[in-house]
Order: sequence, then structure tokens, then C-alpha cells
Amino acid sequence: MMGRERLLDRAARVRLLLMDCDGVLTDGRIYLLPDGEEMKAFHVRDGHGLVMWHSVGGISAIVSGRSSKVVERRGHELGISFVRQGVDDKLAELTRILAQTRLSAEQAAFIGDDLADIPLMKRVGLAIAVADASEEVRRIAHYVTRLAGGHGAVREVTELLLKAQGKWAEALNHYLEEK
Repeated sequence: MMGRERLLDRAARVRLLLMDCDGVLTDGRIYLLPDGEEMKAFHVRDGHGLVMWHSVGGISAIVSGRSSKVVERRGHELGISFVRQGVDDKLAELTRILAQTRLSAEQAAFIGDDLADIPLMKRVGLAIAVADASEEVRRIAHYVTRLAGGHGAVREVTELLLKAQGKWAEALNHYLEEK
């Protein structure tokens, strides 16, 4: 963890927000149905935070080691630019996404929760761990959320980014304007 001023400086540079899915956008539990399909629960505030991030030009990506139709659907619903599933090498996937967006690693943030996320977290400008992440992940993070994965942690991060960039008021305008 770092001081607030350094954290806000890193957050102000972020243009691309990447995240794991299981344990970050969800609480990490996977419900397997008899027909082989999966169910996952997503917090609406996380989704809304991503919509607000996108409304001011932010780009987002899911980079997950697992594959699930429900993740593809949720990513589409939220306007997530990159939904990459079944990823064995998250660092290589980061490199591909950075090339496509023409951004640097310093302009990227990643929210992770478990050991497979560490290489990617070490590469980005702002490494974030959810509150219930493994100890090793929390130890290397620049910021650890107050909220757990699947319980509003992503919204907490989007608010941090928007406020650090002076875009919070712009993101709120849609809700505060009289109709």
C-alpha cells in the first residue's frame, strides 16, 4: 500500500481498467447447474460503476482464467470493451490489450484477488486487490479495497479513478440534471 497522494497520482493516469472476474466482479463462488451451465452473482453497483467509467471515456476489460457464458453476457451488458476468458497467461493478454488500445502499462489498472493475478498486477501502473484477496495479492497491491469482491469493490475503484481524474462530477451529471 502507498500514501494517498501517490495513489491518487497513479489513479489519475489510468485509462484502462482491467479486472479478473471470479473473486472480483463476483464473490468467487460458482454455482454449477445439472445441465453443465454456471450461475454467478454480480453486484449492480459494480456494474453501475463501470457504466459511469465508460461514460467519461474509460476503457475496461475482463481477463479471466475461466470461461463462462454468463461472464460474456455480463460484459456485453456493461459495455466492457474486452472480455477475455480462458486466459492462461494474463500478462501476455495485457500486452495484447495494451497494443490494441495504444496505451502504456502505466495507464492501466488491474483489480485482482488471487495468485494468478500477481504477474499482471506487477506490470500495471495501479495494482488493486479486493479486500478478501489472498495475502500475497494484498501485499503487492498499491491499493486494497474496503469492500470484498462481488460486493461493490469494483464500484469503489471506479469512484477512486473518477475522483482522482476530476471526472466524478461529469459522471454524476446524468443523475443530477433536472429532466
